[in-house]
Amino acid sequence: MDEMNITDYLAQGGVLTSPGNVPPRYRAELLRMMASFVDSELAGAAGFADIINQGPGVKERIAAARIVMEKTDHADQVLSLMGEFGANTERYATSHPWADRVARDADMGTKRSTSDMRLAVFNYPLNGWSDAVVMNLLMGKAVGVQLAEYAMLSYQPLADVMRKVAPRETRHTELAAEGLAKLMTDDANKADIEQSIAYWWPRVASSFGSDESTRFDNLKRMGLRKLSNSEMRTRWTAEAKAALGKLELTAPV
Repeated sequence: MDEMNITDYLAQGGVLTSPGNVPPRYRAELLRMMASFVDSELAGAAGFADIINQGPGVKERIAAARIVMEKTDHADQVLSLMGEFGANTERYATSHPWADRVARDADMGTKRSTSDMRLAVFNYPLNGWSDAVVMNLLMGKAVGVQLAEYAMLSYQPLADVMRKVAPRETRHTELAAEGLAKLMTDDANKADIEQSIAYWWPRVASSFGSDESTRFDNLKRMGLRKLSNSEMRTRWTAEAKAALGKLELTAPV
């Protein structure tokens, strides 16, 4: 099947199953998506690892350690797929400064790191336990929207991995909601939690990218996207607001 026929095939809902039948443009976009996921999981795990010992109790520290371990494992699963395309998987984990962060008051917008493909939100530092819990809840809801999208993409091996990791990522978000509910039982925490929501809300929203993306139409034709950035952000907004509402908290917008 030549590249033109593959493009038509994908536009009609077809799927690809191995690197051998992937055309060059599709390969480039697919690797970009996989790198973004791997780098975001590794950077997210690295940032959360520094918070483990700030957990208020043993159960909270176990939950945080579990999140770090599982996010690293999710990165490894997708990295294995990248290895089938020739990526150097042995050097990958040590090739970027995953724990590096910008200043807390920096404004990266949707820009990526200069050293890797992590989402911009994973360049910001966490500010203590309650801040980490808030970030994990809001970003967890974003990850849920993103994984639902990736589970339908046209490269079957990656879609399969995304469906496999989705339940564990959902559990991470549930752990964050449980942790935030516990923090909210102490009125002394509420002001800090509200400040963290105001801080992380726009940064997580930016993780969906620009509404003016010029790549979306091409990605849609290749079966690598179905929803636009705006549609995904709208879905996240509704789900994040609902999650906060259950805790009698409100979104800043």
